[in-house]
Amino acid sequence: MKPPRSHRATTAHLQAVYPFVSEGGLGEAGPLIGRDLLGGPFCFDPWELYRTGVLTNPNVLVVGQIGRGKSTFIKTFVWRQIAFGRKAWIVDPKGEYGPLARAGGSGPLRLAPGGQVRLNPLDLPGPDDAPDVDGTARRGADLVCSIVASSLGRPLGPAERTAVELALEAATKRVQRPTLSEVVAALLDPDADLAATVRTDAAGLASDGRTVALELRRLVDGDLAGMFDGPTSPGLDLGSAVVALDLSAVFASPALPLFMTCATASLQAVLAGRRGVKRLVVVDEAWAILRDLATARWLQATFKLSRALGVANLVVVHRLSDLQAVGAEGSAEQRLAEGLLADSETRVIFGLAPSEAEVTGRLLGLTATEKDLVAQLPRGVALWKVGDRSFLVEHAVGSVESALVDTDAAMLDVELG
Repeated sequence: MKPPRSHRATTAHLQAVYPFVSEGGLGEAGPLIGRDLLGGPFCFDPWELYRTGVLTNPNVLVVGQIGRGKSTFIKTFVWRQIAFGRKAWIVDPKGEYGPLARAGGSGPLRLAPGGQVRLNPLDLPGPDDAPDVDGTARRGADLVCSIVASSLGRPLGPAERTAVELALEAATKRVQRPTLSEVVAALLDPDADLAATVRTDAAGLASDGRTVALELRRLVDGDLAGMFDGPTSPGLDLGSAVVALDLSAVFASPALPLFMTCATASLQAVLAGRRGVKRLVVVDEAWAILRDLATARWLQATFKLSRALGVANLVVVHRLSDLQAVGAEGSAEQRLAEGLLADSETRVIFGLAPSEAEVTGRLLGLTATEKDLVAQLPRGVALWKVGDRSFLVEHAVGSVESALVDTDAAMLDVELG
């Protein structure tokens, strides 16, 4: 009897020949996420995957219906990253990250009009804090223009933007760390020498910036005052393992996009002076920013800075159809919102309604099988798209982590995802 013939093939081909050979996964770097349902343990670390060239950016998009396990995943992922020496800053519109913040050694920072906590989104670094002071000042001007454009419902004209830039420059000359109050004052009473640099006088520059100043005044002395209108409150521990900015007091406000933008900017301002530490910046309920063109542009600009600052942005939405609803078909708003998908090379997709699965499949380039799959996923299971690879992962929750994912939903009367 002749011996059986041998067969030689690469390991890649053998996985097709022998279907019981499992997917190789992403390696063992980073925290354990759960179980790859088509393989073994599944670990994920955006910084390590970026370092090794698997990813070209560390940003993560999380999408899924309410009740499918998004919030549980995000909280446990942040908690596990802390064990690896990372830190996290969270923009929390619904006030559900308090237990996680307390477990990380600090309480949530609750922001409310007229409250006790203030953050300065223009807390620009001084000469000893960061080398790119000019670049940070430009981003400060971009922030102010985004806030005002969002509030006015229109883009600023060239004269208005110039007035903002010169007002911020004047305010920075007066105090090392200007506030929105100082910018309003500089808009209403411009510096004559700076006005001359654009071939006008102080009265002309004041006229150019008056509408901007009066609208920005809402955050300083008007109905939106008391959150971002002064210096950052002393004694705040912005260097703790988890910093959660609780915006639940204004969750129902039409100005929520402004508050979320200012909160994110406050964190980014601190980031510019604290390089060297890898941080997750979590923006929950991101639709509030994306539905507004001016603030969405600002958010996209912060995404572009992620690699320079050592930041992995984690953006959370319930459904990607929200991105299509931000503007008319083919509009700048829609193109910008969808462009943010390209800046998030890792996509974590929890269960979706069939109609949402179709939209998500089209926007994320899912295969027909993947589109069918995400419409049937049970709670706690997600389709991971990491670069050009796909994984089906069952998220694991440890017994110690149960308290972290138990939110204050009953107290806040909020339905959580």
